[in-house]
Amino acid sequence: MRLLNTETLQLQQFDQGPFPRYAILSHRWGDQEISFQELEAGLGKDKDGYQKIATFCAQARDRGFEWAWVDTCGIDKTSSAELSEAINSMYKWYEQSAVCFVYLPDVTAQVQPDGSTYSLDVHNSCWFTRGWTLQELIAPPSVEFYTSDWIHIGDKSSNVNELSRITGVDTGVLRGDHPVRACSVARIMSWASKRITTRKEDIAYCLLGLFGIHMPLLYGEGDRAFIRLQEEILKQSSDQSLFAWNPLSDNNAPVCGILAPSPACFADSRDIVPLREFWDTESALTNRGVRL
Repeated sequence: MRLLNTETLQLQQFDQGPFPRYAILSHRWGDQEISFQELEAGLGKDKDGYQKIATFCAQARDRGFEWAWVDTCGIDKTSSAELSEAINSMYKWYEQSAVCFVYLPDVTAQVQPDGSTYSLDVHNSCWFTRGWTLQELIAPPSVEFYTSDWIHIGDKSSNVNELSRITGVDTGVLRGDHPVRACSVARIMSWASKRITTRKEDIAYCLLGLFGIHMPLLYGEGDRAFIRLQEEILKQSSDQSLFAWNPLSDNNAPVCGILAPSPACFADSRDIVPLREFWDTESALTNRGVRL
């Protein structure tokens, strides 16, 4: 894991835990992000992405953090092995952070007469539509929200009900007193049903941590990534709510048999739970499909 020194903005490799206490950034990628190579070479300081990193580190430093992590520059994405390891570790890294700063570039703050700030348009932020930000909301023990001007407008613990309404995620899961994996597969999938990713494969890869799955990344496989994710879930779980999905109305949607082609198929599956009498029912992948 490469952490940023919040004072020098230099990266340092930490090969083994326990890692030092660190803040972590959650954000929607823009067009001018800073790569690992650019940061190492001291390039790109005129980019918006560099300013975002610098301001995040300043905020973290003001909160007493010597170390921080940012996905844009903390991973050498030219190495497929490193990228695969990082994505498979991502949930754990957010979970082990001391605090997650959520940067909302499309949200502005409103100032009340008493000097406090709030926002009327958080629920319209694109941050709530992205696949990767689902785990970034759930995994960290503490989540703080910031506007485009880096004004603090609230945190997860104080806004659980509103965040649950926006995302569909259970309040108990957001509070951290109900384990994610105690929820049914269909319920977790429903949280991702309206989210999107830039690359097709990422709609599967962004869910790995929520299901406790580790699997190799194969960019270029397209929709097959989500099928592989479900196959891995089948190997580890007897929860047959995995099969409780509705086909997409899109006539061009791929046909996948008993496994769903997309999390979007689980949009109406939030309240489905496995029946007690089927908890111990085994499912298995065979060369002819799924055996129940």
